[in-house]
Amino acid sequence: MRTPLSTLTLREPRSLEEALQLLRDDASLTPLAGCTDVFVGINMGTQAGAEPAESHVPRRYLNLWGLRELRGIRLAGDTLRIGALSTYTDLIESALVRKRLPMLVAAAREVGGPQVQNRGTLGGNVANASPAGDTLPVLACAEATVVLRSIDGERRVPFGSFYTGYRQTAMRADELIAAIEVPEIEGRQWFRKVGTRAAQAISKVVMAGVRARVPRLALGSVAPTVVRAPRTEAALADGGGLDEAQRVLVDEIQPIDDVRSTAEYRRRVSANLLARFWDDTRPRRSRYGASPTR
Repeated sequence: MRTPLSTLTLREPRSLEEALQLLRDDASLTPLAGCTDVFVGINMGTQAGAEPAESHVPRRYLNLWGLRELRGIRLAGDTLRIGALSTYTDLIESALVRKRLPMLVAAAREVGGPQVQNRGTLGGNVANASPAGDTLPVLACAEATVVLRSIDGERRVPFGSFYTGYRQTAMRADELIAAIEVPEIEGRQWFRKVGTRAAQAISKVVMAGVRARVPRLALGSVAPTVVRAPRTEAALADGGGLDEAQRVLVDEIQPIDDVRSTAEYRRRVSANLLARFWDDTRPRRSRYGASPTR
C-alpha cells in the first residue's frame, strides 16, 4: 500500500551545521539524499528491511541533497577522501577514483542504470547497511574509514567495525556520514558482482579483492553484513593452493536461502569467484618479463 505523501514531513537544512542541529533536536528525523531506496519504501508503504506495514515508514525526513559540505572527491595527503554525497556517476567520472580505487569504479558501474547512478550516493549505500550493497566489499577490502559528523565534531570508525549486525551500524542517531577515507592501496584490485542480470539487480554474491603480499578479500550477500574473509586471505598468503583456499572460504562464509538464491549456490559461486580473482590478478609474463602488480 502506497504511503500518502500528505502524512510525511520534509526538513530542508541550508547548511551541514543546521542539519546536524536538527538531528540533535529531533531524533525522529530520517536523513535522505539520493532516495533510491527511501522512495521505494514510501511507494510500497514499507521501510527497507522492515515488515510490510505502512506504520514502518518513517514520517519525518531530513533532506541532505543540497549540502555542498558533503560533496567532493580529493586527496588529503595520501588519503583519498570521498564526500558522502558523491554519486556513483561522480565515482565513475573521477580521475582520482579511477587511479586510486578502480574496483570502486567497477562497483559503481554495476549499480542500477544511469538514473540511479546519477542520484544514488556512496554515503547512502554505506548507511543503508544492506549486506548486498555493491560498494561495501570494496570499502571493506580497501580498509576504508567512515567519517561521522555530529554537532559536537567528527569521529572516525574503521569500516571493519562500522556494521554491528544486520542493517545495524555504529552510527549514532545524531550523526551523519560526512565522508569515506581510503588509504593508498598496493596490489592489483578486482571486483565482481553476480546477479540475475548484469545491472539493475540485487547481487546474489558480490566480491572484491586486492592481490598483494597479504591478499585481501571481502564479500557481500553471504552473511548478515559485508564480511572480510581473513582465514581465506591467510590460506592464499600461505601458498597452500587455490583448492585449499576455496575449501576455507566455503566454510568461512554464512550464506542463507532466500528469494534470490540458495545458500549452496552462494557457496559455489563464491568459490568460483575466488578462482576467478586469483587467476585474473596473477602476474602475467610477456616478452619483456613479468607484468607490474598495479
